[in-house]
Amino acid sequence: MRFESVSRTDVGLKRKINEDSVLAAPDRALWVVADGMGGHDAGEVASAMVADALRALPQGDSLDSTVDAAIDALSNVNEALIELARTTQSERTIGTTVVGLTIGDGGYRCFWAGDSRAYHVRDGQITRISRDHSLVQDLVDAGMLTQEQAEKHESSNVITRAIGVAEEMRVDVVGGDALPGDQFVLASDGLTRCVSDEELAAELARNSPEQAADNLVRTVLSRGAPDNVTLVIAKVL
Repeated sequence: MRFESVSRTDVGLKRKINEDSVLAAPDRALWVVADGMGGHDAGEVASAMVADALRALPQGDSLDSTVDAAIDALSNVNEALIELARTTQSERTIGTTVVGLTIGDGGYRCFWAGDSRAYHVRDGQITRISRDHSLVQDLVDAGMLTQEQAEKHESSNVITRAIGVAEEMRVDVVGGDALPGDQFVLASDGLTRCVSDEELAAELARNSPEQAADNLVRTVLSRGAPDNVTLVIAKVL
C-alpha cells in the first residue's frame, strides 16, 4: 500500500517548550503522536523516548505483530520512565500519552494510552477510532456528562492512562479496513481542544493533507494555542 503523509508540531502560544513528539514513517506504514507530561526536562524526555522506541521497531510481518512489538516497546519505556522518576529529586510523574497507527494489507490497527486521539475519515465522514482515557470520558460513558459538557469541564485535562504513570501499563487496540482515499489523523489534545471533529473533517475534505495540516495549525494558533499542538495526517493512495 502507498501513502501520502504529513506531520506538524508547534509549541503553541502559552508553553515555553514543546513536550510533544511525532513519528511519521510512511515507508514502514507507522505513525505515532506522543504528548509528554511532567514539565521541563521531563515531558519532552518521556514523549521522545516513546517515539524513539517505536522508531527502532523492526518491520513487522503483519499488523498484529507490529502492534505486539509496539506494546512490548512501550512496556519497556514505561518501566524506564518509572525508574527515571524515582531517581529525580521531585515526586513528579514523568509520563506521556501515545497514539499510534499502522496500515497494511487493506486494514489498520490503532493503539493508544491517554487522550491523544485517532480519527478515520472516509467519504467526508469522520469517525473517532480511539476513546479518551480521561476522567471526563468516563463520566460521559456513565451518562453523567454530555460530550459537549465534557469538552468544557474543569477536569478535562485529567487522564486515566499514560506511559510512565503506573507499574501496570494498559494500551487499547482497535482495527478495521483501510481503503484508497481513506485518511487517518493522529493528534495531541492541543489540536482537539481547539478544533472540533466537524471542522477537522471539513478541512480534510477540501484540501490536500499538506495544506490541511498547515491550516489546522494556523487555526489553533489563531484560537490562542494554549498547549503544544501536534498532528499526523496519513492518506491511503
